[in-house]
Amino acid sequence: MKYIKYLFLAIIGLVLMVFALANRGAVTLRLMPEELASVLDMSASISLPLFVVMFLGIVAGLLIGFVWEWLREFSQRRELARKEREVHRLEREVRVLKAKTGEDTDDVLALVE
Repeated sequence: MKYIKYLFLAIIGLVLMVFALANRGAVTLRLMPEELASVLDMSASISLPLFVVMFLGIVAGLLIGFVWEWLREFSQRRELARKEREVHRLEREVRVLKAKTGEDTDDVLALVE
């Protein structure tokens, strides 16, 4: 199973390298359209290979998805924590009640007494 995992990762790596080689042309990314940048006197731009832009887009999408999912599940995690605290409280209460009634003692010893 470990070798299948390594083979799968090697294939993904090879596909990503071929993709990067096929899309290595430079593209210019601008913060604003040229007309708006000239009016505001801001011209923030950067030139990057196309594959870097695409990989950054994929990473940004994954991060946004992970954060969105984490926020969506917040109420479920809060409810689970509340229920776990309730279970621990009830377990402590059961231990105290068993100790008071002597229920934890052995039945055979209780009959002998």
